[in-house]
Amino acid sequence: MKAFFITLIGTYILTVQLTAQSTTPPAIDTRMYEIISEVSAERIEKDITKLVSFGTRHTLSDTVSNTRGIGAARRWIKSEFNNISKACNNCLEVKYHKGLVKKGTARRIPEDTWIVNVMAIKRGTLYPDRYIIMSGDIDCRVSDPLDYTTDNPGANDNASGMAGVMEAARVLSKYDFPTSIIFLGLSGEEQGLFGGKLLAADAIEDGWDIIGILNNDMIGNIKGIDGVIDNSSFRVFSEPTPPNPNEQQLIWNRFYGGEVDGPSRQLARYVDRITTTYFSDVTAKMIYRLDRFGRGGHHRPFNDAGIPGIRIMETHEDYNRQHQDVRTENGIEYGDVLSEVNFDYARKLTAVNAINLAGIAWAPKPPQTVMIGGAVKASTTLQWDIVDDENLAGYKVYWRETTSPQWEYSKYVGKVSKAVLENIVIDNYLFGVAAVAKDGNESVVVYPKTLIPRRN
Repeated sequence: MKAFFITLIGTYILTVQLTAQSTTPPAIDTRMYEIISEVSAERIEKDITKLVSFGTRHTLSDTVSNTRGIGAARRWIKSEFNNISKACNNCLEVKYHKGLVKKGTARRIPEDTWIVNVMAIKRGTLYPDRYIIMSGDIDCRVSDPLDYTTDNPGANDNASGMAGVMEAARVLSKYDFPTSIIFLGLSGEEQGLFGGKLLAADAIEDGWDIIGILNNDMIGNIKGIDGVIDNSSFRVFSEPTPPNPNEQQLIWNRFYGGEVDGPSRQLARYVDRITTTYFSDVTAKMIYRLDRFGRGGHHRPFNDAGIPGIRIMETHEDYNRQHQDVRTENGIEYGDVLSEVNFDYARKLTAVNAINLAGIAWAPKPPQTVMIGGAVKASTTLQWDIVDDENLAGYKVYWRETTSPQWEYSKYVGKVSKAVLENIVIDNYLFGVAAVAKDGNESVVVYPKTLIPRRN
């Protein structure tokens, strides 16, 4: 049996068709607070210290020694993932992913080099072949990108991000999720983003269903080159739309909007919203760029392959502590040393990642084929295909001013395939739809891409 409801909300009327049994899911998931409390600054400090102890983790460094070089570092990371898996009754699939980069492929690859990534997969209970990924970089460098023998601590760039991935794996291994989570250590970042390029290419070839990647690159510094000390914010970099739109997408963006509503940007909005919901002492700063000006990170090769991805990192960087030989010149200290890492700040950003991974992995599959219409009407209609998902409670419609960076308004509409926003003129807002789980967790918002034709 179905019933029709008309709900007055402020100055507009929302008309939807709801099942009589429909109820609104909870606004928060209390498990998120448990996850936040379980992230340990002490364990993160221990892991960063261990990664620093390998002397150098340069991509071209020693791969034979058990105590020095990138080979020893990646074997230790794999052993730690294995230890985490043993503690959860072998709940993680731990393995290497590698590829050979030939000499001369890039200026920073002077000889044939094996690029070896390390991954641990927490397999989903409903969708084992659907993934949300958290990544950090294993490798580091000094002033000369081809110097693979000089000691380089690489404490913040990027032992902090790698330690965050390992700690998130420890915490989230205790929970089960419908969707799979990959905890990923990428190599070859400083030589040309090769770890990400190789994995993204293989993921596309093998047909992986990837929701997105949260790339963590430098999450432990609170002292900026600009003199600002800030432990209460972080940046989320995201590209506006995929880099290779087809003609239909270009036409859509030009005439109907969407030029800042690609899947990576929606993933960034998700992180912003979840952080605001569950944290009182740290806030996300959305940056409308793929990455820092003229620089790159390991989410980019995934974006290049059409996979949503964002970069999470500190708000204020100290360039004297990045890509520098450890030294003192004219009273200025250089080098990426352990003493400059703020482990509690790294804890906060790791916890941000953990709850966003959990929220996405607990959420249902997003709505499919979202369509929108409402030209020359006093209402906006959204329509979508319902996905068969036992975890699905219903759908939530979002909208915002066209100049707003974040979704401003929302309404849960139940397990229906259509919603009409009366007196919400389509010309004045941007819209999206998310799937909502019975526990309240939501999918990333889906921006409509297909126009419902106007009917006279």
